[in-house]
Amino acid sequence: MAGHSQFKNIMFRKGKQDKVRSKLFSKLGREITVAAKMGIADPDMNPRLRMAIIAARAENMPKDNIDRAIKKALGGDAENYDEVRYEGYGPGGVAIIAEALTDNRNRTGGAVRAAFTKFGGNMGATGSVSHMFSKVGEIVYPADAATADAMLEAGIEAGADDVASDESGHTVLCAFESLGAVSAALEKAFGEAEKARGIWKPSLMAPVGEDHAGTVLKLIAALDDDDDVQNVYSNFEVSDDVMRKLTAA
Repeated sequence: MAGHSQFKNIMFRKGKQDKVRSKLFSKLGREITVAAKMGIADPDMNPRLRMAIIAARAENMPKDNIDRAIKKALGGDAENYDEVRYEGYGPGGVAIIAEALTDNRNRTGGAVRAAFTKFGGNMGATGSVSHMFSKVGEIVYPADAATADAMLEAGIEAGADDVASDESGHTVLCAFESLGAVSAALEKAFGEAEKARGIWKPSLMAPVGEDHAGTVLKLIAALDDDDDVQNVYSNFEVSDDVMRKLTAA
């Protein structure tokens, strides 16, 4: 097991303005409702629901909102959502995956395709870029939750594949199928994680220069802004110098 993970998983969320926060809570609530509707409405018996609640708590979603999302599923009046994965390439050959929960595939598919087209990308068929990623479990703890050695030892015992620790925190990676078990084992040792979720980990990063970086960021932001899109992943990476220029622009 490596002591530090060498990949950068790119998952974008906007700031904490009220409008963006409301949209984020809506997406988190949708995932909670879907998870509760698909399984048992008890997070101790439903790993997906537990992961959804952890994600909501990490974003400071009020308990009342979480409870309402679960009750919506129990009431039987919740919309029927399909889980859809959209894939494609952005400027500079960057691979992008967008995961959505939608009650109208035509609407969501059209919006996603329009975003790719607007920012110089191309949406492909399912599987066109996902072969360049691996679906894994990611569990995140704050730096003060444990020492790096303690987290590494606990991760190994829990069955994790990789543990990366630095001043910003601890990131534990495991097989996606083992996410519930590894998360539960770590929770016994260190308490509830900040995040526990499935992610798409790129197998190979795609360096992007200043000429494409800004447009790639705009494409990812446009996808993430769609109400039906839950998560956006990419394999692009930019140098610190390019990022500083983009931030200053």
